[in-house]
Amino acid sequence: MRHVSTSALAGIRAHAPALSLRLVFDVFKLRIGFTIALTALAGLAITPGPAPGAWQVLALLLSVTLASAAAGAYNQMIERDLDRVMRRTAHRAFVTGRLQASPAWHAAILATGASGIAIALLALNAMSAACTLAGALVYGLVYTRWLKRRTPWNIVIGGLAGSFAVLAGSAVVAPDHWAPVTLCFAWILFLWTPPHFWSLAIAFQEDYRAAGVPMLPVVVGNARAARAIFAGTLLLVASGVAPAFLGLGMLYAVTAVAAGIYLVARSLQLLHAPDRRRAMANFGASLVYLALLLAAAIADSALRASLH
Repeated sequence: MRHVSTSALAGIRAHAPALSLRLVFDVFKLRIGFTIALTALAGLAITPGPAPGAWQVLALLLSVTLASAAAGAYNQMIERDLDRVMRRTAHRAFVTGRLQASPAWHAAILATGASGIAIALLALNAMSAACTLAGALVYGLVYTRWLKRRTPWNIVIGGLAGSFAVLAGSAVVAPDHWAPVTLCFAWILFLWTPPHFWSLAIAFQEDYRAAGVPMLPVVVGNARAARAIFAGTLLLVASGVAPAFLGLGMLYAVTAVAAGIYLVARSLQLLHAPDRRRAMANFGASLVYLALLLAAAIADSALRASLH
């Protein structure tokens, strides 16, 4: 019996750190945070100017991730009433009671966000810090507190969070002006967000309807939402090629065209049959598209820098 108990205790201890890390990963929405950090890195990479030091790159990634994490945790804490009635989010820690919304959590979230902004301000510059702060505020306050429960335009305006990440990265290299390629990438991130999240909203329309959240498919139906997604995807893909004419090279151009064709094909399938399966396929395709675009922009910029 003692041997069994000791083994069981050892198993619990072995899994406890993993469970804790998973909890932190989920509450702070670090999957989104890492994507935002990659977006900021792309903004830095594509901006013409002197190459930053490695410590500046690390400071950018850390500051943007921390600010995004704070906004993500705030979103989960504030939306626990909505998450409770949605199957997709009913397991979240603030819903199940694993975590309690308390002054301590407010303080922890504020400290996390403030540390990210402080890193940007001290290690980078005021413009990068301002853009990092703006991105967190757009998601944490403008989208979560103001728009999400009030208007189907919620995620359209919320897309500015990704745009500010591009500008935060660019400001590390050029804090006093925005290059055309940088503004184009900020525009791309703004365009990417609505088709991405509207696809998810089609897949979980009943969840959003039960929660009273006016996502576009809830307001206009899946068929009209799919038409909006397709139109937005065409504009996104056309815009996604534009950086190739603003300083990026062939590697980026080929990737943008190939990834764009893939995303348009998925969106066309959703347009013809706006059901849950095709909506999730388009949701995944939009993630693949963005990842390829950002990776190609970073790789293309690095390749051109090495040739010079």
